[in-house]
Formats: sequence, structure tokens, C-alpha cells
Amino acid sequence: MFEQIKRLGADTAIYGISTVLARLLNFALVPLYANILTTAEFGVVANVYSYVGFIFIFYSFGMESSYFRFASSKEIGEVKDNFSTPYLSIAFVSGLYSVLMLLFAAPLTSVFQIDVSQSKILLFASGILFFDAIVMIPYASLRLQRKAKFFAGTKMFNIVLTVILNIITVYYLRWGIEGIFLSNLAASVCTFILLLPGVVAQIKFSFHKGLLKELLKFGLPIVPVGVSGILLQLVDRPILKLLMDDSAVGIYQANYRLGIFMALITGMFEFAWRPFFLSHAKDPNAKSIFARVMTYYLAISAFIFLALSFFLEHIIRYKFFGKKYILPPEYWSGLEVVPLVLLSYIFSGIGTNLNAGIQIEKKTKYLFPTSLSGSVTKIVLTFLLVPHFGIMGAAYATLLGYLMVEISLYVVVQKFYYIEYEFVRIGKLVLSVAIAFFLVKIAGVGILMKCGIFLLWCYSLFLIGFFTKGELQRVKNLFLKTT
Repeated sequence: MFEQIKRLGADTAIYGISTVLARLLNFALVPLYANILTTAEFGVVANVYSYVGFIFIFYSFGMESSYFRFASSKEIGEVKDNFSTPYLSIAFVSGLYSVLMLLFAAPLTSVFQIDVSQSKILLFASGILFFDAIVMIPYASLRLQRKAKFFAGTKMFNIVLTVILNIITVYYLRWGIEGIFLSNLAASVCTFILLLPGVVAQIKFSFHKGLLKELLKFGLPIVPVGVSGILLQLVDRPILKLLMDDSAVGIYQANYRLGIFMALITGMFEFAWRPFFLSHAKDPNAKSIFARVMTYYLAISAFIFLALSFFLEHIIRYKFFGKKYILPPEYWSGLEVVPLVLLSYIFSGIGTNLNAGIQIEKKTKYLFPTSLSGSVTKIVLTFLLVPHFGIMGAAYATLLGYLMVEISLYVVVQKFYYIEYEFVRIGKLVLSVAIAFFLVKIAGVGILMKCGIFLLWCYSLFLIGFFTKGELQRVKNLFLKTT
């Protein structure tokens, strides 16, 4: 079991190192925007991108998941069929959608909650959606072939180029919001060009009708799931815009982005997890492996959660070089949302683990009701809580929405793919984290005391018996090798 999980860890590390570097570079755009754009302009960017994320679900229409399922099993058609059919399908549909968006950009501004004078943003958005859609299958192919290094390198290239272009257009040329979207479009085009040789090597210009039918049968039920999922992630921005204003959206979005480090953990895990569980689904000890992976994921997430909850605020309030903050003081009112955002990302990662049973057993029909439970919970609670608690209400609604998804998903999956999770170990972990977190919050201690509590929490995991004897021995062996 350990060797199999170790392989998952190796792939996660490759995805992770590049993802960490790329996301950190991308995160550099937050202070860039915060120190140049107004909070209202920042809010417009966040709001439009939330709509872009929602629309992208219809550009992909479940084909990525379908590709993974059938390309990995090779049940129907040849290797090139399994690449070409989903790829050409996405290219055709996304091209049609983007042409329509180009033609009707001005009327669509009201749908996107922006002024008609900003219609050029939608022109750029249509291109971003198209090029991001047509690299989806090539990226999935790289993951399935375990070409993690090339996958990671191209992702890194995209982010680095995006950051550089943003610095040029937003900081030097002062093109404002339009510069942000133009930079994203240019980076998406360049990434497509970089992946084009791989596309040419695998494609043939024909549809396998039988395969297409099965791809749609498997993937289309995922579309409503994607809609619910993206609503769960992003619907709070348009609602905040409706109930408050662009400035509130900007403050909320800037602080939400501070959860990037937890997003990195869940993102790294997701990239490596799907190919891993599909390749080990038939192993006799598969369920034990999956349970252990859940425990390790939560342990790593707990470490990141406490570290960020304790120390991130001090970093944000520090004036670097005596001149600039990461976020200017007008954004600090939103710092309280960060722990809730971190917890939301943790629950998202739990759902990624639970999703293995649904994919293995081909029970994708259950994804929609479980996802819908979360999105409906979030929408209702956002409308109820924001008028009373402002942006904190949106953060609470997000956390409770994710919690609802994972509870319902767990109940459903356990009925047809039962896994005996290590609840005793997980319970010890959760209790220790809760005690440390609330001790710091209630006592209002300074940074030195926070350091002490954090170190004590790390040591407490050994005292309460969180680690197994086998894990302790491996840690000991590793320590002996390095000394």
C-alpha cells in the first residue's frame, strides 16, 4: 500500500511543484490589481470571470471526464479515436459558442452585469473560453500518459506569460481591466500553440459514432453537476454585486484569493488523484489505499490551514520595503473570510476523494443531486446572510454549501462503494486543529505565542497517537538516512 501511495505522492509532487510556482506567480497579480485598480474595478474583473467559469461548463460539456473514462479503459475504438472524437467535439461546440458571443457582445453586457462600454471585455472572454476549451483534451491526455513534467511545464508557461503580460498591460501601459483580459487571451493562444504538436500526433479528422454516443452518455449527466459545482464556487460574486456593489465584490475576491495555498493542495491532489484511482481501481486493497489517502490529505490540509490562519494576517499587514502592502488597507476588512475559504477548499478535496467510487462504478447520475444540494444551500444562504453579515455572510454560505455536498456525497457513495475510512485518526486530527484554532482566536495572542501553539499542535499529533507505528518507523528511517 505504501509504495502505491508513494507513487501518487510522486506524481502529486511533480504537479505540485509546478502548480505551486505557477499559482504563486499568478497570486502576484492580486497585489498588482489591488494597488492599481480600484476595489470596484477589481470587483468587475472578479464578477466577469465568475461568469466565464460558469459558461466554460457548457464549452466542455463533460468531455474531459468522458475522455478519462474511455481512453483509460480502451473499451471502444482505437487510441486516436479516443483522442480525436472528444477533441473535435469540443472544438466544434466551443467554436460555435464563441462566434455567438462575438456577434452579440453588446447585448450580453447586461447579462454579465457590466456597462455596454465594456463590451470589448466579452470579445476577449470569448477567445479565452475557446482556447482554454480546446486544450482540455490534450492536457487530459498528458495526465493519462503520466507526462506530468510536460503537463506542469506548459501550465507554468501559461501562468508566467500571463503575469508578464499583465505587468506590461496593467502596470506599465495602464490598460486597466481590458489589459487583464487581453493578457489572458494571449497566454491561452500561446499555450494552444505549444500543445499543438501533441494534438497533430494524436488526431484524425473523423468521428467514431459509437464512441461519441458513449462519451455523451457518460459526460452529459456531468454537465448539470458542473453547473452546480461552478455555482458553488462562484455564484456569491454576482449575488454580492446584486445585494451590495462592485467594491464589496473586489474586497471579497481579493481576500478569497488568499486561500490560494489551500487551493494548491486540493488542485495538486486532484490532478494526480483521478489517474491514480482509475489505475488502481481493480487492486484487491484499493479501498484501503483510498481510505489512507483521505487521512494523509486531511493531515496535510490541517497543517496548511493552521499555518495560514495563524500567520497570513501578519504578512498582509506588513509594509514591504516600507512602501507597499500585499493588499492595501482598504481590503483588510475582508481578512476574516480567509479561514472559512480555507475550510471550503478542504471540503472540496474531500469530495475529490469521495468521487472515486462514483467514477469507478459509473454512477455519475448521483453527482448532480449531491452537487445541487450544495449549490442550492449556498445560493439560499448567500441571499439570507449577506444582508446581515456582508461579505462574511457569503463566506459562511460557501463553507456550508461545500459541507452539504460532501455529506450528501459520502452518504450516497457509501451505499454502492463502501470504504472504511480511518475516522478515529481523522477525529483526533480534527479535534486537535479545532482546539488550536479557537485557542488562538479567543485568546487573541501575538505572533510569538501563535508560533508556540502551532509547534505544540504539531507535537500533539504524536502524543494523541495520530500516526501509526508503521508511519513512525518510516519517519524514523527517513531521519536516519538524512543524518
